[in-house]
Parts: sequence; C-alpha cells; structure tokens
Amino acid sequence: MDGELYGVYSLSEEISEELSHGEGQYNRFVIRDGRAYMESATCPDGICVDHRPIYRNGESIVCLPNGVVITVIVDGDEDAPDIVA
Repeated sequence: MDGELYGVYSLSEEISEELSHGEGQYNRFVIRDGRAYMESATCPDGICVDHRPIYRNGESIVCLPNGVVITVIVDGDEDAPDIVA
C-alpha cells in the first residue's frame, strides 16, 4: 500500500483481508480456491473490483486511487509466499 509492504499470503490460504487507508478508505481482497481477487473497494472507478481473479506468477491487481497493488509471486519454494499486498 502506497509503496509499503502490507502482508504476504499463500494462495493455499482461504482469507478475506481489509486494507484500511484511513478516513473510511479501504480495499478488501480475498484468496479462495487458489486465486486472489479484490472483493470490494472505496475507489471511485472500481476497476480493481472488476478485475478477474489472479493466480499466475507475475499477475497483479492495481487500485491506483487507493494506492494498492496485489501481486502473485511464485518462486518454486513451497514455503515462500504467493501473494504480496
């Protein structure tokens, strides 16, 4: 978020995480069935919410208005994280 690492997650997890930006701004992303997607956001255009779920190495979902990027990073190490938010 805004250039700072928020969290690291595995695509094998089942989670729903809200990234708060203060003053009521947020992005909520979900990891389910090995895919990550933006479930909801307070950004004005909603492009990040309309993005298809991601799961392949290097794929990203970007919310420019809220300064959020989620990216799949798979390096072959089974203990390494898959998602960086």
